Amino acid sequence: MSIEVIKGVNGFDKIDGGVVATIGTFDGLHLGHQAILASLMKAQTKEHLVPMAITFEPHPRVLVTPESPPLLLTTWEEKVKLFSQYMSGKLVVIEFNRGIMNMSADEFTHSFLIDKLHLKELIVGYDHAFGKNRSGTINDLMVLSGKYSFNLEIVDPVIIDGKPISSSRIRRLLAENNLPRAIQMLGHPYPVTGIVKRGIGLGKKIGFPTANLEVSSRKLLPRQGVYSCSLEMDGTLYDGMMFVGINHFNPVAGVSVEVNIFDFDKELYGQEIICYPEIFLRDNMIFDNQEKLAGQIETDKANVMKLRNRGV
Repeated sequence: MSIEVIKGVNGFDKIDGGVVATIGTFDGLHLGHQAILASLMKAQTKEHLVPMAITFEPHPRVLVTPESPPLLLTTWEEKVKLFSQYMSGKLVVIEFNRGIMNMSADEFTHSFLIDKLHLKELIVGYDHAFGKNRSGTINDLMVLSGKYSFNLEIVDPVIIDGKPISSSRIRRLLAENNLPRAIQMLGHPYPVTGIVKRGIGLGKKIGFPTANLEVSSRKLLPRQGVYSCSLEMDGTLYDGMMFVGINHFNPVAGVSVEVNIFDFDKELYGQEIICYPEIFLRDNMIFDNQEKLAGQIETDKANVMKLRNRGV
């Protein structure tokens, strides 16, 4: 699938035939979001409309609740990559600012969806809310669909363990170190994207060269510890291990993300790597010396290889 990313809607020409759109923050692009995008793809085929997903950057809660904005399941770059897996069409990103934040549901619908995008059909999740203070409910959307003559489809939640999947629920699972259940609700591997930067070179010195990743400060990292992982570089997947936490041989660096790529020995500085943690192996540990650290990493790698051989 392919998407066209469009920043903002000012000067956006109305599309002949009209648009079928969905709108939301879509943090994580989890199974609930994927159900909405699947409905979007079905509608555009049936109605011959241009499919469009509308999202916001930054996350609305950065402005709405600046004292407690959530860390992100997906950075903007990760979100775009995931959108391209689940839909074709246009991905419109609207800067979430105070002007947008203070718009009523009616104002937003008229100004953006009708006047600028020529909306014919809107598809949203069962709990969608929009407008100032999220005051625009599903019931309000039903009224607005009649007022502005667009079709409205409400997508039911995806239920796991008797509860709807949500981004906040997945964040809690990651905080609880329940990565497998979080991945189940996401419906795809959990990406941690970073650019390789220089470290202290300890990994190479003890026989396990590691790439130190510079990751967005807004990204929600898995719990500190060591994981088996897959790593993606330039579209190619590799096996490896991932460390998240304080490197006690370099504590001033704070929480770091380091990856050891199996059977790989090339310079990677400046390279983008997407790491997909899979199985939690152990907590972060303090070692008396570098030799004990090397011994533990050897054990970690052997454990990862056992998991690989068993197909875990």
